[in-house]
Amino acid sequence: MSVSPASFLAGTPLTGRRILVVEDEYFLADDIGNALRKLGAEIAGPVGHIEDAVAMLHNGGVLDAAVLDVNIRTHMIFPIARELRARDVPFVFTTGYEKISIEPEFQDVPLWEKPIDIVAMARNLAGLVGDRRA
Repeated sequence: MSVSPASFLAGTPLTGRRILVVEDEYFLADDIGNALRKLGAEIAGPVGHIEDAVAMLHNGGVLDAAVLDVNIRTHMIFPIARELRARDVPFVFTTGYEKISIEPEFQDVPLWEKPIDIVAMARNLAGLVGDRRA
C-alpha cells in the first residue's frame, strides 16, 4: 500500500511528534510507519508484542500518540490503551474484528477496520494530535 497523494504529502502536521505503532502484521506496521513519517512523525517501534509495547511505555521516552492493533498475537491491547489514556496520550485502534470486540470504556476511540485506509487513519491521528496543540 503506497502513500503518495499530493494533498496528503503537502503538510507535516506530526513534525516533532513521537508515535507508538503496535501492530503484529509486519507489512501493515511498515505501511503505517511510513505514512506517519511522511506527516513528519518519529516512529516508536513498530512493535509486534505486548511486552515490547510495555517496554516502550516505560523506557521509550515521551509518546505523543499511538496506533494500536486491538489483538496482538492473541493478546488484547486494552492494558496498553488504559495506560496511554491515563497519560492523556491520544490513540486510534486498528482491527480485523468487529466494533463489538472493543471494551465499552474505549467506544470513543477511533476504530480503523482492516484493511485500513492508511492515509485516512494517519490524517485522523494527526487531527487528534493537532487538536491537543491548540
